[in-house]
Amino acid sequence: MRKAVANLMENSIQIAWNYLDRTGELGEPEIAARVLMDTVERMIRHGERRPLMFSNKLSDANKRSEVNATWC
Repeated sequence: MRKAVANLMENSIQIAWNYLDRTGELGEPEIAARVLMDTVERMIRHGERRPLMFSNKLSDANKRSEVNATWC
């Protein structure tokens, strides 16, 4: 089970990262990496296992973090 979760995390983050990079919405790589990791960890703890849901939520989370960073 741990390997399946690790693969889910890795694949979901990679899909979201590629999408954000292609669309020019990735922003600062260090911030994006932390946001994506935190978001996927929180989703797994809440029982989410659907890869497409991860990708969508990760992209949205990164966009929100970039907007918040511009207000600081």
